[in-house]
Amino acid sequence: MTNDISLSFFGAAGTVTGSRYLLEFSNRRVLVDCGLFQGYKHLRERNWRDFPVDPASIEAVFLTHAHLDHSGYLPRLVQNGFNGTVFCTKATRDLCKILLLDAAKLQEEEAAYRNRHHYSRHEPALPLYTQADAKAALALFETVGFSDPDNPQPGVSLGDLSVSFHANGHILGSSFLDVQVAGRHILFSGDMGRGNDLIMRAPELPVYCDYLVIESTYGNRLHDNRDIWDETAKIINETIAAGGSILIPTFAVGRAQAMLYLITELRNRKMIPYLPIFLDSPMAISVTEVMQRHYRYHRLNKARCQQLSRDVTFTRTVEESIALNNLHMPAIILSASGMATGGRVLHHLNRMLGDHRNTVMFAGYQASGTRGARLVTGEKRIKIFGSYQDVRARIESLDFLSAHADRMELLRWLQQMPTAPKRCFVTHGEEAASDQFRIALNEDLGWAACVPEMGEKVTL
Repeated sequence: MTNDISLSFFGAAGTVTGSRYLLEFSNRRVLVDCGLFQGYKHLRERNWRDFPVDPASIEAVFLTHAHLDHSGYLPRLVQNGFNGTVFCTKATRDLCKILLLDAAKLQEEEAAYRNRHHYSRHEPALPLYTQADAKAALALFETVGFSDPDNPQPGVSLGDLSVSFHANGHILGSSFLDVQVAGRHILFSGDMGRGNDLIMRAPELPVYCDYLVIESTYGNRLHDNRDIWDETAKIINETIAAGGSILIPTFAVGRAQAMLYLITELRNRKMIPYLPIFLDSPMAISVTEVMQRHYRYHRLNKARCQQLSRDVTFTRTVEESIALNNLHMPAIILSASGMATGGRVLHHLNRMLGDHRNTVMFAGYQASGTRGARLVTGEKRIKIFGSYQDVRARIESLDFLSAHADRMELLRWLQQMPTAPKRCFVTHGEEAASDQFRIALNEDLGWAACVPEMGEKVTL
């Protein structure tokens, strides 16, 4: 038996999506995160490729959190033979029940649409995976508790492998992982949250590690330091004064709930006038209900969670969503998806982008190649439902509401590590962001760091 450990980067290398890290040791294989590639077409096409190793040979998957770029490939892995255990926190499991089934449904609907309209190079067009695949994946989940200074025991122990989950403040249930195997500690950051998030608590302090896999979504950027409350109120008030409405493309998990809290608080504080607020996303509504069940793990108490539901109109059905087209007064509509890549928000964009009185307000990271990124960078014509739409509405990007730690926040968190890691692997960022953060680790902290290439395998 050898003590060699290898780490392969099968996703989130040179890009900000598709997190998949394979650990191999003692003739065993485990995977940390199992995400979908998103954004540019050439990235999305990677989801269709065979997994680099036989999925049936993987013993377990450890999820840092529920976002699809970290969990959304699981049904495909199961479809191709994986039958091990998926370990995650309880909140991550509850969110994955929503996200994976929804992703599968969208895959099926997209395939059906392509077949009806003969809009595919393949005959017939097939979904990447089905709802049956998603249900099979969810049946493999096993939940574990968070570790903390008062409960430092590993969350999972599988022979000579142990993994502990530590809250990292990104979304409900999200964690950084301390993987211990063959005398080595490997820390996987997942997506790091922030100390001043509206809803999530600050990340736990980092633990000792020999090797670090660190995200770099905002590795080359600092968040805007404008006042969240004043700036958001200013945009809303100016839009209302112009006679327009506000559309917020929102991520169903995390950002939707943070934006609901922010906007309802602005209304309660009388910083904006009373106007109707609609959450037009069945998934975001379900996630809001999950947050109410797990209120102990974020900043809002149970009563405030319940208040959110009373302050906002939930539009669950298609008919309720369509009815929003007939509003004759200023309103705020939150609708998924957060990068405007699909979902109900496209119908609202199609209706609202052409009116200069309206505002489209993005409140999260926009991956390169997405419709949201093109709007934020100033494109004046956007394709929706096969036709180009002139962009006359006001476009705002509230970077200060991001759930990702920025460059300095990441560095400050890492500076609290007990000792410097032997080696750092910078992942989960666009090429420029990852490389700039690698330089920061080298020069600011004096740590050995590199940006792994897609498919690269290293020995630890």
